Formats: sequence, structure tokens, C-alpha cells
Amino acid sequence: QVQLVESGGGLVQAGGSLRLNCAASGGSFSRYRMGWFRQAPGKEREFAASIIWNSGSTNYADSVKGRFTISKDNAKNTVYLQMNSLKPEDTAVYYCAAKQAVYSANYDYWGQGTQVTVSS
Repeated sequence: QVQLVESGGGLVQAGGSLRLNCAASGGSFSRYRMGWFRQAPGKEREFAASIIWNSGSTNYADSVKGRFTISKDNAKNTVYLQMNSLKPEDTAVYYCAAKQAVYSANYDYWGQGTQVTVSS
């Protein structure tokens, strides 16, 4: 069974940095797109960043472009989200997700989330 486990969240000051980790297990992810989503209190879940596992191609939401970087480590089956220049509006629960890059329209697997809080 595919399992995604996020870690690395916490409380940081505005302008600070944080790196989130997504440990993936239980499947072959070479043909997957891995994504990071976030959900702030009282708001809809929104896309933040994604990466195609085998090619390394990335995509970012405008709200995080230039500040966040998604990357991966094939040997460790781990996806990272490096977050720099954090703003209070980045406060949210961050979720790791996975989908088949070609055949799946939706993200099929989700982690339980990790809380990121950015103080003013």
C-alpha cells in the first residue's frame, strides 16, 4: 500500500526558511507526479508545487514561485519542499500527494499533513 509521510513542519518567523519532507513507500514512483498542497484554516486546499519523478520537471503556483523549491532524492524515495522567505499567508497544513504522471487525472494518494505556522 502506498504511504506518504510528511515531516519538517513547525513555527518560524516571517522571512525565515523551512524544509518539508515527504517519505514515499509501498509503490514504484518512477512514473509519478509528486505534489505539495496546502490548506489554511477556513480555506480550500490549494496547489503549491509538483515534480515529475523520472524527469525532474517542476511546476509552481504563482503564490510560491521564486520562494519555494521542490526536489527529490530517488535513492531515498523522498520529496522535499524548501520554503524560503516565508510569509504569514504561507501558514497552512501542507500535504504531500502522488499521482500517475500519464494515466491518472487526480492525485490518488495523500499524506496526513504537517503544520507550518509563520509568525509576523
